[in-house]
Amino acid sequence: FRYFCKVAFFNCWIVTMATVLSPFVALRGRSVENMKVLRAVILPLKHFYGIKLQVQGSEHLNTEGPYVIVCNHQASLDLLGMVEVIPDRCVPIAKKELMYLGTVGWACWLTGIIFIDRHRREDAIDVISQTARTMRRENLRVLVYPEGTRNPDKPMLPFKRGAFHLAVQAQVPIFPIVISPYRDFYSSKDKKFTTGTCTIRVLPRVETQGLSPKDVPELTEMVRQTMVDAFAEMS
Repeated sequence: FRYFCKVAFFNCWIVTMATVLSPFVALRGRSVENMKVLRAVILPLKHFYGIKLQVQGSEHLNTEGPYVIVCNHQASLDLLGMVEVIPDRCVPIAKKELMYLGTVGWACWLTGIIFIDRHRREDAIDVISQTARTMRRENLRVLVYPEGTRNPDKPMLPFKRGAFHLAVQAQVPIFPIVISPYRDFYSSKDKKFTTGTCTIRVLPRVETQGLSPKDVPELTEMVRQTMVDAFAEMS
């Protein structure tokens, strides 16, 4: 019962805040700066759930200019980890279906979140190309979950290559972020949701300067293996 109550509160909080705040945020229009509002709304939830987030390596993100962040994806709780470390002028790439979730979708659009249609490859490639140009022009950082879907079990799923094509096209560095397993305090399978501690580790930057599309497969596997090794160590 406690599990269902906590999950319901999480969803209700997101929907309520999106409904209440979106009209005010809309006055400024669609802007990456609106991510600060989303972050401020979600940050307090860790205190309500009694989840302590320990961040390691945050200094790696203290760098000028655009870059791509790639992060493992376990559950909806990743949202708490995202707002804990997301830097200024950074937006996630999300599945297009999210845009049609009423006021939540509207709020996501207003924050500048980039939507991608995973089922239409040509459209996805076009979004990646447009985003690469925008990153350079507007000093934008982008966060991607390269597994493409939630994966509560280890090891990490094979990575989709979109994030790595994006970084190579824009010639910007990649920062891998690894969130430790939730299983000690959260499991949708076992309907467990208690207090606990989660570690978020920001790994050193991976350069893409001088790389070309033919280097993307090797780059993808190299970054994935680095993250898998860190995840195993944190487990």
